[in-house]
Amino acid sequence: MAAVDSFHLLYREVARSCHNHFEFLAVVGALYTARKGISILYECYSVVRLHVTPHILRRRDLVKQYGAWAVVTGATDIIGRAYAEELASRGLNIILICSNREELHNVSEALAETYGVNTSIIHADFRKGPEAYVSIKEILRDFDVGILVNNARVLYEYPQSIMEIPEDKVWEIINVNVAAAVLMVRIVVPGMAQRKRGAIVNVSPGTGSRHSAHTQIAASKAYLDKFSRQLQCELRSSGIFVQLLTPLCVEDKQEPSAGISQYLPAFVPSSDVYARHAVRTLGISSRTTGYWAHSLQLLAFQWVPVWMCTSIGRVFQY
Repeated sequence: MAAVDSFHLLYREVARSCHNHFEFLAVVGALYTARKGISILYECYSVVRLHVTPHILRRRDLVKQYGAWAVVTGATDIIGRAYAEELASRGLNIILICSNREELHNVSEALAETYGVNTSIIHADFRKGPEAYVSIKEILRDFDVGILVNNARVLYEYPQSIMEIPEDKVWEIINVNVAAAVLMVRIVVPGMAQRKRGAIVNVSPGTGSRHSAHTQIAASKAYLDKFSRQLQCELRSSGIFVQLLTPLCVEDKQEPSAGISQYLPAFVPSSDVYARHAVRTLGISSRTTGYWAHSLQLLAFQWVPVWMCTSIGRVFQY
């Protein structure tokens, strides 16, 4: 009988202990759920504040706020061209920088004819390193540059490991995706700081994944992210606004495809629609996708497993 009583006593102690542990775990679970819920609500509120409020308020005068001229690098690709068009539609004169001379002339003439603004072109190939900036420095010296859009980047057709990438391609990625933004900032910031106004937009297209399928491209994006954050802290007192723009999939309005965009048009906007939304976030958010549906996609990806994010990144790799 003594053994039976001891067993019952031990059972009751174990049951009481387990009950206490379950209560503790329930409290921890409730706190974690509440924290996640509040985080999601805040993210949704941020999306509404950033992407809805600017549409309600009167359109800002960017010329008065930042200056008469905007510089756009990578000006002939989808986002660069559309961003330049949107700025031109708001009355800014545009300086276009790209390595393709013929396309530069075409975009420049189209902007001047359509929007009645002044345009200037600089033919420069950032892949060549320091020599590409000699003419840029000389030409921009005489301009009141109010907005710099760092959109130049190297695209990669398919993912490769670091050892598979040719050495010349490695330098190309470093020179264009990393160094170009830094050196362009060094060229225009002294004038902006002197005038106590200006805006810098660093464009770093995302894939919606937390892990890129391309090591070198992923590293360059991470650098641009950190560079933009630190630059904002450094230049805030000088009246210069810095933004990291991280668009997802955007369709070329001039060459619409028959892919996923025709089934999900809200999530794959045309370049002009995207640029219109992105420019409205200028001066409001220092880090944004620029488009409401892209922000919702990134929010959703926080709940997606890493392996799935990586797989999606391989499909939509820029």
